[in-house]
Amino acid sequence: MIRLVDVHKSFNGQKVLDGLDLEIETGKITVIIGRSGGGKSVLLKHIIGLIRPDRGEVLVDGVDITRLNDRRLNDIRKNFGMLFQDAALFDSMTVGENVAFPLNEHTRLKRRQIDEIVRQKLVQVGLRDVAHKMPSELSGGMRKRVGLARAMALDPKVILFDEPTTGLDPITADAIDRLIVDTQKHTKATCVAISHDIESTFKIADAVAMIYHGKIIVSGTPDAVKASEVPALQQFIQRKAEGPIMNHHVLDM
Repeated sequence: MIRLVDVHKSFNGQKVLDGLDLEIETGKITVIIGRSGGGKSVLLKHIIGLIRPDRGEVLVDGVDITRLNDRRLNDIRKNFGMLFQDAALFDSMTVGENVAFPLNEHTRLKRRQIDEIVRQKLVQVGLRDVAHKMPSELSGGMRKRVGLARAMALDPKVILFDEPTTGLDPITADAIDRLIVDTQKHTKATCVAISHDIESTFKIADAVAMIYHGKIIVSGTPDAVKASEVPALQQFIQRKAEGPIMNHHVLDM
């Protein structure tokens, strides 16, 4: 469903993606790992068309979205849902209004139909009777669940997760991991997550890819990636300070 071919991107002369190639399997959970500031978020924004590459192709269902005008790109984006790192809820809207937002923006459904979809999506993420609450009344884990309900509102083919467990305690993080797996099984969506949480990665992933110096250096099943002898990968998954990964950051946007 999604393929990136020889993607290059620089910001202010600093190379972030350097001829990156990646194929994301349809109907699976792919987790992209790498250190903070290593370009994971830049990669995710290329997939959804929020950033255009300096060079290269981003293919969604065989269509190179880098060449589309804004109208056609917006049509393709309707197939995507995204759970942002901080859930990115509108603080001035109720939970129900947040989940309804994509439906109000992109459909002509009646209020009664929208309310029913909102109810279904909230139940699906394990939240009942919270539609009337404000985001400020919710815990971090509940906010993530509301964000996921909103991401699923239009029944997207692809769901993107930006650091889904960052900032959560271990028990809540495990609950979010389980929710991602259950969501994929229920919706059959293609899921792409970016993470530097190794434990979470190997809990949820059908495939893992590591970004390093702007390229994918390893990709495959979790077992194949764990068995890889690439030094930077082993340093990362073993959480070792010493190794080829130096203490410098490249721009992450």
